[in-house]
Amino acid sequence: MKPVIFGLSGPVLTADEAAFFRDADPLGYILFGRNCVDRAQMRALTDSLRALSGRDDVPILIDQEGGRVARMQPPEWPAFPAGPAFDALYEVAPSSAIEAARANGQALALMLGEVGVNVNCAPLLDVRMPETTPAVGGRTFGSEPMRVAALGRAMLDGMAKGGVVGVVKHMPGHGRGVVDSHYELPVVDADDAALERDIAPFRTLKDAPMAMTCHVVFKAWDADNPATLSPTVIRDVIRGRIGFDGLLMTDDIDMKALTGTAGEKAAQAIAAGCDVALDCWARMGEMEEIVGRLGDAPPVTLARLQRAMASVRPEAGEMDALIAKREELLALA
Repeated sequence: MKPVIFGLSGPVLTADEAAFFRDADPLGYILFGRNCVDRAQMRALTDSLRALSGRDDVPILIDQEGGRVARMQPPEWPAFPAGPAFDALYEVAPSSAIEAARANGQALALMLGEVGVNVNCAPLLDVRMPETTPAVGGRTFGSEPMRVAALGRAMLDGMAKGGVVGVVKHMPGHGRGVVDSHYELPVVDADDAALERDIAPFRTLKDAPMAMTCHVVFKAWDADNPATLSPTVIRDVIRGRIGFDGLLMTDDIDMKALTGTAGEKAAQAIAAGCDVALDCWARMGEMEEIVGRLGDAPPVTLARLQRAMASVRPEAGEMDALIAKREELLALA
């Protein structure tokens, strides 16, 4: 198994993709709007990925945070709120906000499970700052680390109850980034003491099953490399000070914050200590280069993967009732 998660080009698995994936055996797959048409189509697509891999629990990821980051869109699927809605409720009723976030997470998971998606790239644990780029700031649970952790845990727990693994992001924190890492490399000048605020929610949720790195340079820790490509940040901060021992994946290596070819970036990330490289855009030449540059996933990665996929604890639940509960609680804000 190769330590990479690949995207797909469209609503069905093409013959070329099927042949390539069968030989390459990537660790998992990620879906985007181009892959999400309706329930029957998505279920057929995810079933084909499971059959191809021969693994019933092959990770099939999606970014379904709520708000503007939602690959499955109305009218086929219901809209879900983003983090600020829960932050606003927490301001007046903390326990109700936590309950709403948990119900929201479970409802999201039930929606994803219906179409065969078993991993959601959420919740964000980034702490919002006055300078946070809107690309991140408008998605967060707020500017207070304890609140971010509490709401993040509630969403993570709700998704687990719905049978879906959550991915906390963007470790060790994207809140001080003033530019969008999709297009530029953020560089953070804050000192080590100030950065304790950024890592606090991740430390609180260090037992999360999966996490995603950020493409951000933290001068206090490694002035030369973004976190995704930094052995120092991954070893000393993410695995060390935060204490995270789950499956660590990169943010999309195609983002312009990183330089180099797809294969170079994937190999650098794995060498730095990431368990898995995330390559989203289904460009066959780039995927072939990545597979050619990566060895097989080591036992520690496979153990983390197995532990993560076994972390869910599905409970009975009904999506419409959970959404109604969430809406009733959010109305208190």
